[in-house]
Amino acid sequence: MESDATELAGFWKAYAWAEKHKKEVIYGAVGVAVVGLIVFFVVWQQREKAAAARHAISRAYFDQMVSGNAAGGDPEAYLKVASEHPNTDAGARALLLAAAGYFTQGKFAEAQAQFQKFASEYRESPLVGQALLGSAICLEAQGKTNEAISAYKDLVERRPNEPWIAQAKFNLANLYEAQGKADQAATLFEDVSRAAPFGSLGSEAGIRHEELLARHPELAPKPVVSTNAPLQIEAK
Repeated sequence: MESDATELAGFWKAYAWAEKHKKEVIYGAVGVAVVGLIVFFVVWQQREKAAAARHAISRAYFDQMVSGNAAGGDPEAYLKVASEHPNTDAGARALLLAAAGYFTQGKFAEAQAQFQKFASEYRESPLVGQALLGSAICLEAQGKTNEAISAYKDLVERRPNEPWIAQAKFNLANLYEAQGKADQAATLFEDVSRAAPFGSLGSEAGIRHEELLARHPELAPKPVVSTNAPLQIEAK
């Protein structure tokens, strides 16, 4: 579990980098994060229910690596593994690899469908929340802003203690800011910066929060007026 946590932290650092540079490279930068996602799932070490499933997914991945497709290859190959080995860790992993592969190809609707399928079929998986986050990111990538906002809000409300929830809040704040909802965006950016003040995502959120306050000084906290000042008695 410790190695999983380390690999997961590495993926989200990569995603944070992509998010920080999104203005320059739009969704091309997200591909860096998706590559990190693929690597994470490939090395994800959990007990397998079937040796055949483990061998199938390894073969599918390495066949595509040998063919020169290091970014995830053909999602159909992973979907074949998932359909042939349902209800196994390898089958679950194959669905996520398929989703990541579709995302790198710019097929956001197909990627979203696989993330949603994972969330439906593997509800007890510790990665189900991240699959839902992937689905929300796909909605955003498709320009379905209102649906993405609903998906992010649902995650924030239902899974507030998940380690990746800061990413959902950050993405939601971005969408709110784009809609001109500066107050809601500022609150979320501040939450993220306070939750992870020394991480790259927290630092970026802190900067965005300060920029919002500079543009909207009405959002800055009002100074507290002390009511404990000594009573001044005028001399006669």
